[in-house]
Amino acid sequence: MFRRLFLLVSLAAFTAGSVPPMAKAAVVEQPFAQAAFDQAKTAGKSVLVAIHAPWCPICAKQKPILATLEQDPAFAALTVFVVDFDNQKDVVAALGANKQSTLIAFHGTAERA
Repeated sequence: MFRRLFLLVSLAAFTAGSVPPMAKAAVVEQPFAQAAFDQAKTAGKSVLVAIHAPWCPICAKQKPILATLEQDPAFAALTVFVVDFDNQKDVVAALGANKQSTLIAFHGTAERA
């Protein structure tokens, strides 16, 4: 599941012009909070961490693609946390990311992609 998500987002971020909007989100994105992130991982959930910056052109292309994928029933159990690249530098560093537009997939406590 994560490899499919990663591949779709990676390819589409560089090739998509626009993605049609969907009626209702199956997955709810939430701001990154360490306690909620730890709880989701401990519960064995599938988690996607999206490191986002409002000024980032790649982030801007990823956003509608992720929104479309979040509509897909195959990702209904996915929990998405959005890290603010500019204001959560400690989280960015702790996750080992060195730039915005980074997507990190977890299944339970294991980082998968």
